[in-house]
Amino acid sequence: MRAFGFLSFGHYAFGGQRAPNAQDIAKLHLDLAQAADEIGVNNASLRVHHFVPQSSAPMPLLGAIAGSTSHIEVGTGVIDMRYENPLYLAEEAASLYDISGGRVALGVSRGAPEVALRGWEAFGYKAKAPNGADLARANFEKFMGAIAGHGQATAAPLEDQYPNMYQPGSALPTFPHSPGLSRKVFWGSGTHSSAAQAAQDGVNLMSSTLVSETSSDTLGEVQLQQINHYRQAWREAGHDWTPRISVSRSIFPIIDGTDQRLFGMQGSDSDQVGYLPDVGASIFGRTYAAEPDKLIEQLRADPAVMAADTLLITVPTTMGLDVNTRILENFATHVAPALGWQPNTEGPVTGYDV
Repeated sequence: MRAFGFLSFGHYAFGGQRAPNAQDIAKLHLDLAQAADEIGVNNASLRVHHFVPQSSAPMPLLGAIAGSTSHIEVGTGVIDMRYENPLYLAEEAASLYDISGGRVALGVSRGAPEVALRGWEAFGYKAKAPNGADLARANFEKFMGAIAGHGQATAAPLEDQYPNMYQPGSALPTFPHSPGLSRKVFWGSGTHSSAAQAAQDGVNLMSSTLVSETSSDTLGEVQLQQINHYRQAWREAGHDWTPRISVSRSIFPIIDGTDQRLFGMQGSDSDQVGYLPDVGASIFGRTYAAEPDKLIEQLRADPAVMAADTLLITVPTTMGLDVNTRILENFATHVAPALGWQPNTEGPVTGYDV
C-alpha cells in the first residue's frame, strides 16, 4: 500500500432532520481535507450521487480543497457518467487539474443503482439500455477524447468568428487542455469484465465498494481476481505507463476507550451479500474495527488491499470533524506505516508497477 486517503459519501440531513446539513458537511469536508493534508494523507475523495442528500456537484468543493492544501490529491469515487455533459466535465476536470497542480484522481463509471427512475432523463439525456450503460459509455468516450485534446467542434466561417482565431472548418478542442489529466482518470469497476475494459481504455482502476461477482470467496479475493484481470489486460494492451489501482474499506482503529465506545461494535468478521437492482447479488465489504496490531494482521490478510497501491477509508462524516480526523490520524500513526505507507509530502501519487 503506497497511498491512503478518505472517501466520503457526503450524507447530510434534510427536511427537519437533526444532523449536519449540506452547508455543514461541505465545510466539514474542506476542514477534514486540510487536516488530512497536514497529517500526510494522500487523497480526499467524494462519492457522487443525484437526487439524494449526498455529494452531487463535487467540482466546486474539490477546487476549494485543492486551493487550500499543499500535497493531498482530490478526487471522486465515482462520477456517474449517465448524468454528465462530457465536454463540460472535461473543461471542469482540466481546470481542477490546473488549480491543483495535477493533484487529481478522478473516478468515473456507469454509476450505482439509484432512487430515481432513469434520473439521467431529467438532466436531458437519453439511453437505450434500461440501466443507461450505453449512455455512460458514449459519454465516457467523448470525455476521454476531449481531455486528450481531440477536436470536438468545427470552426465557423471566418466572417462568423469572433474573435477571428481559427481556419474555417478546423477541429476545435475544449479548453483548458491539460495533457497529464488523461492519466488521472479511474474507472469504477464492479465486475471483472469492466476492469479489463478499463485496462483496454488506458485508465486507472478503482475497484468498487461492492462487486457483483459473488462466490464463496471474500470481497478481497474477488477483487484480487478483478485486479489480476485488469493487470493482464493492461499488459496485453501495451500501454507505455504504469497505472494505479485503488480499493476502499471501512476501517476504525481502536486506540483507547473513546475509540472503543465509538467504534467497538462496528467491526464484523465477514463480508455481506445483498441484492441490488440492475446488479443482482453483490458482495459488500466487512467493517474493520480493532486495535492496531489486529488491524494490521487483518489488512495484510486482505489480498485486494495488499495488491492495490491506494486504500480509501470510508469515513462517517456526519459524526463530525474531530471524530473523522481522529480516524485518519490513528490510521496514519498506528496502522498505515506497517502496510508500507509513508506520509505524503511530495504531491501527486505516481503509477504502480503491474
